[in-house]
Amino acid sequence: MNPLVRTGLTALNVVTILFVMFPIVAAAIASLQSELVLSSDLTAILPAEYTLDNYRILFGGTDEANRAGTIYANVAYLPDAIRYFDRALLNSLIISSSVTALTISFSALSAYTVARLRLRWLLVLLACNVFARFVPLVVLVIPLYVIFRDIGLTNSLLGIIIAQTGFLLPFGVLILSPYFADIPRDIEEAARIDGCSRFGSFLKITLPLSGPILVSLGTIIFIASWNDLLIPLILSSKQEFMTVPAILVSLIGDNAVFLGLLCACCLVALLPTVLMVLMLQRYVVSGLTAGAVKA
Repeated sequence: MNPLVRTGLTALNVVTILFVMFPIVAAAIASLQSELVLSSDLTAILPAEYTLDNYRILFGGTDEANRAGTIYANVAYLPDAIRYFDRALLNSLIISSSVTALTISFSALSAYTVARLRLRWLLVLLACNVFARFVPLVVLVIPLYVIFRDIGLTNSLLGIIIAQTGFLLPFGVLILSPYFADIPRDIEEAARIDGCSRFGSFLKITLPLSGPILVSLGTIIFIASWNDLLIPLILSSKQEFMTVPAILVSLIGDNAVFLGLLCACCLVALLPTVLMVLMLQRYVVSGLTAGAVKA
């Protein structure tokens, strides 16, 4: 490669990394400052004092001991929802894990059926599946709430899990169908000659060969479910069923924005997805590459 081109690409990579990392670094610095310091000077790059009170409040409630001192000396109240942050963190973890498992399971079965049983009505269903991805969720807000209210699934984690799975399922089928279609049929036919059923060949042949793309899809589904705000906001009105994005919204009030607390909450919410991507990075990259080639 030409040295000039290599230098230009290196500089572009450095600029891109700085552009991506700057908001995260700024949020980390803001989360270690009191609200009084932040409100007095938002342009300070390295403030003179730091505090962990924002993180203590996230996991210790909003009692008077936490409100005392200088961190919220200029604020008369804190949102009640912040008392449920640890519960919201657990709710988000339960919902995202359940949605990921259900979406991968159902989309794998549906995609395998579409890829192997080339029936006309299945292709029509696949076209409807693709069309469903273009319908904005906000259009379905009122029907979604009415249906889940009538069947008694509002204010419950189960209702949120079912709704998110339903909206993410078309995406999973769309990703897995071309991948399954390109897996050689000869391997499955050989297994069936040896006495393996079609479902058995799916479990023992197709799924093991599809490990990287399943990990990639699972990572994408988990992050999409973790970051979802609209469905939990529609289906849950009680604070004990709130998720992390709903807590973040509650920190932006009509008269005050709790910037330090908001940044601390964002960093804690970012941690599970970052750790997940770092642990599964090799499988995610190989799965996305394989999916791109097979599609």
